[in-house]
Amino acid sequence: MEIGRLIEGRASSDIISCSIDMPVRDAVAMLASKRIGALPVIDNGKVAGIFSERDVIYRLAEEGEACLSRPLGEVMTAPPITVERDTLVLNALGLMTRRRIRHLPVVDGETMCGFISIGDLVKARLDEIEHEAEALREYIQTA
Repeated sequence: MEIGRLIEGRASSDIISCSIDMPVRDAVAMLASKRIGALPVIDNGKVAGIFSERDVIYRLAEEGEACLSRPLGEVMTAPPITVERDTLVLNALGLMTRRRIRHLPVVDGETMCGFISIGDLVKARLDEIEHEAEALREYIQTA
């Protein structure tokens, strides 16, 4: 299955994102209020990086509370690792495992058209396995 099928019903306007100049404090509030683990950081309409819970923890450990006033462009993980619509779910899972990341922007050229989590990919893979198992059960019963 390709990533494009996962984001088919999602509107790109529904993607929660933030700007490169947003203060860390505001992005942390956004993560908490939306109960999400990461945000794509946008600069001039393009994905410039990812801001995640890990970025907050690392910066707090290094700098303390002072990091909360810094702009996201200084603390985000960049450059972002991205996938395209035609990337296979298994390939995206492998990429996430190798790079030890949990979120991926989906891009079409330079435009972000989706944002997926490892949970999205695991669910899609489990659904696919269940569908295959059901097809095998039906085949065995009719044979």
